[in-house]
Amino acid sequence: MATLPSSPASAPPLSPREPSLNPSALAGSTATPTLSEFSLRGVAEYLSKDLPYALSPDDVFLTVGCIQAIEVIISVLARPSANILLPRPGFFHYETCASSSNLEMRHFDLLPERGWEVDLMGVEKLADENTVAMVIVNPGNPCGNVYSYDHLKKVAEMAKKLGIMVISDEVYAHLVFGNTPFTPMGVFGSIAPVLTLGSISKRWIVPGWRLGWLVTTDPNGILTKHGVVESIKGFLSTSPDPATFIQILEKTPDDFFSRTIDVLKQTADICYEMIKDIPCITCPYKPEGSMFVMVKLNLSMLDGVKDDVDFCMKLSKEESVIVLPGVVVGMKNWLRITFTIEPSLLRDGLERIKAFYERHAKAP
Repeated sequence: MATLPSSPASAPPLSPREPSLNPSALAGSTATPTLSEFSLRGVAEYLSKDLPYALSPDDVFLTVGCIQAIEVIISVLARPSANILLPRPGFFHYETCASSSNLEMRHFDLLPERGWEVDLMGVEKLADENTVAMVIVNPGNPCGNVYSYDHLKKVAEMAKKLGIMVISDEVYAHLVFGNTPFTPMGVFGSIAPVLTLGSISKRWIVPGWRLGWLVTTDPNGILTKHGVVESIKGFLSTSPDPATFIQILEKTPDDFFSRTIDVLKQTADICYEMIKDIPCITCPYKPEGSMFVMVKLNLSMLDGVKDDVDFCMKLSKEESVIVLPGVVVGMKNWLRITFTIEPSLLRDGLERIKAFYERHAKAP
């Protein structure tokens, strides 16, 4: 039976709108204590392997997992009248942080018929002079998609046109098992400034360690010019254990990662194929990365089920199977299914969803 492996011991600045800061957010903050040069250099060197230029330790900020990285950058960008562009569907913590920081949210669609690509025309229509950034998640949560090099370049070009930065959530970086290789958004930092968020929790399967990073890829110096870098420093005071942190980055053998990918591919294939036998849900795009897949719920085939939340509540009560209602990630009457469990348990769970459908199916 397959199981996940155990954890191992200078161009001119952009002329249109550029991000501005919230001075009040910095009031009363304290300077960041000096972080271990060893740790910062290790993260910079690790991430630079996939970039056309080398990052320096000054580009790296260590955080308590990716969640803190999200909280910091949203707090940095929040100011009166500012807005941020978020994907729909997307990871809900961005909305939680933006709401608590009084940062207006505007949602652009991801297009399921095009492998959940960003609706770039929609992004352009949403943006105005107060837009500070757009967020992408690659590989995708909750969709399981992986963006191509060409699409990410178009995202960067749109950000340059709008004069905004790209916040790229890459917590599932390199967890890809389809035909599209992973490309970090930082590759396009010379087109538009990029803030990359990541952590060791997913690729190394050590979520309890809560070690993450927020990294600037900005060869043109736009984020420094506008005070974004200094503002980030004002919010952070993380002191990791450098020896452990760097060892896991530098000394994890390649076969650990390959075994993880093999298991994810196996369970993604199982999930995708078994969903085909459940008439009330449809998967528009086979997952190629991360740990999730989005499926569309056809309520017209079900009797006594009102919406995605009602479906999930009844499924949990009747079959002891938990899936996430799509409304949580901005897609009403969709479902997010996680496939990172033992293959036998995954098959059992999907069989139970099928049994639930058969019990609630409308009579012909």
